[in-house]
Amino acid sequence: MRVKNIGLVVLITIFFLFVNDTVAQNWNQAAEIVQRIQEPEFQNRSFNIVDLGAKGDGKHNDLPALQGAINICNQVGGGRVVVPKGVYWLEGPIHFKSNVNLYLSEGSILRFSAKPDDFLPLVYTRWEGTELFNYSPFIYANNCTNIAITGSGTIDGNAKETFAPWLKKQTPDQNNLRDMGDEGVPVEQRIFGAGHWLRPSFIQFINCHRVKMEGVKVIESPFWIIHPVYSSHIIMRNLHIESFRLNNDGIDIDSCKDVLVEGCTFSTGDDAVVIKSGRDYEGRQLGRSSENIVIRNNTCLKVHNGIAIGSEMSGSVRNVFIENNTIKSGRNLIYFKSNLDRGGTIENVFVRNIEVGIATKTLIYFQTDYHSFRGGHFPPTFRNFHIENVTCKETGYGVRVQGHLESPITGVHIKNVSIEKAKTPVKIHEHDQVVLQGVTINGKDYSNKK
Repeated sequence: MRVKNIGLVVLITIFFLFVNDTVAQNWNQAAEIVQRIQEPEFQNRSFNIVDLGAKGDGKHNDLPALQGAINICNQVGGGRVVVPKGVYWLEGPIHFKSNVNLYLSEGSILRFSAKPDDFLPLVYTRWEGTELFNYSPFIYANNCTNIAITGSGTIDGNAKETFAPWLKKQTPDQNNLRDMGDEGVPVEQRIFGAGHWLRPSFIQFINCHRVKMEGVKVIESPFWIIHPVYSSHIIMRNLHIESFRLNNDGIDIDSCKDVLVEGCTFSTGDDAVVIKSGRDYEGRQLGRSSENIVIRNNTCLKVHNGIAIGSEMSGSVRNVFIENNTIKSGRNLIYFKSNLDRGGTIENVFVRNIEVGIATKTLIYFQTDYHSFRGGHFPPTFRNFHIENVTCKETGYGVRVQGHLESPITGVHIKNVSIEKAKTPVKIHEHDQVVLQGVTINGKDYSNKK
């Protein structure tokens, strides 16, 4: 009997050594992703928007001067468009062009009118994972290469009194758009905008490559705040994002590849950083995944939810690395969400070194019954998650895993988690495959328990 026990111990030891070695190799992949991301580079020439007629007095419409500078900069082969100190009132959207770095000097503020009619004509965009034509995002880049927004100024959406109240009116249009996506209505016929209530994203890069935002502050968003779609080689670095209303996700990475989010500070009314890849039938048909994503060294102050994947993930999400982040307070803080409308797969997710203050609902949450619209039957697949070195002072649920019976959540390894106080330490469905190692909650060891 003793020999058998020794053999079992040896087998368990070999298993954990194998798992740990495999995890280490996967973290090497994170370094490779960061190394291969191509930062934009620009010609050594500058265009000051004041030289083109901008006033910076907070009253005069400075959009023509700013857009003119972007256009000229693009036409001559690129460079830097400089916004000096001042308040620049913009009656409409900025439409980016390739090879332009929009540089916001210290003390500069871009403040948008946020008047809906100013954000017409309609543009091609994606709204909660479904394509359509809608109001233009306030800063919009479509099919651009080598672009950036840098500096230390502020971008103010000024949307509190205009677009923000549309949340209470949007449901009929929201449902109509979802029906169009599920029924395969041609995108050209999905016309919204005037007479409808779908708020535009604040800053959107769609079909863009080599994109960087660095250093600026972003406040008062109408909807999702920074929203790259169908794009690659993206860097979001040292941003300060502050907007507290519902649906004010900080950064929505939507069907994108090779992405780095680092050194940012979030105070948001929804997810701080969230990864998506399209909704339901259309998302599955397009099959445009989000993959090769590194999220590191960020601070979430007060957020609705923390760092998340989903719920629009029908095109699948894979190869995600989340490390060295601090989350002060929020609801669900390490969060993977989907439902039976979605299908798709989330796989190869690695999380480590997360410091959490208070999670009012759940610290680590795998949810596959998130708000369902159609009552579909397309179980999502969640597999291969490694979460380690997480501390938390207080939470509702510590670890909560809710996979579907016909599509269990598999390959979840949770290691070295310490929670000082939890109302419900662990709740895991019997059919889900979860290994807990070194998990201490309320002073009690929950290792190898479901």
